Amino acid sequence: MSLYDDAVLVLKSYEDQQELRDVYLDHLAAHSDGMWKSFADGHITASALVIDPERSRVLLTLHRKLRMWLQMGGHCEPGDVSLAAAALREGTEESGIGGLTLLPGGPVRLDRHHTPCAWHLDVQYAALAPAGAVEAISDESLDLRWFPYDEVADVADDSVVRLVEATRARL
Repeated sequence: MSLYDDAVLVLKSYEDQQELRDVYLDHLAAHSDGMWKSFADGHITASALVIDPERSRVLLTLHRKLRMWLQMGGHCEPGDVSLAAAALREGTEESGIGGLTLLPGGPVRLDRHHTPCAWHLDVQYAALAPAGAVEAISDESLDLRWFPYDEVADVADDSVVRLVEATRARL
């Protein structure tokens, strides 16, 4: 199964945010290359909100280009076999934490936002860090920091706050 086919199946089975989900599915139906960064009119991305083992904090990255506190995430790559794998890869690369595990149940949220490169149709997952996890700043980050849930709204935008809320409801 291709990454494109996986994305269609994941989105068809996602039961929340039906209007936005349909925007994503329409995008894919109209653009067979709509998964890739090279598609300038917008593309599917995958992200992962990293949760500490005690489930009381989230790890956010101060994005180097956007200079905003965000969850880990980014563009799909040809080697990604699924959206979940892309989110897990991005979470691992940007957090420096090996052994992340995605929360069961598929994506937590969808979020469509404009970036300097194009519209991102982000499929957002949540990942649990293993006990003893130590984060490491990647080239894509200016900083990494653990935030208690109730402090996220002080540093991040509404999309990250909504992702944290949806993740907490899933926990």
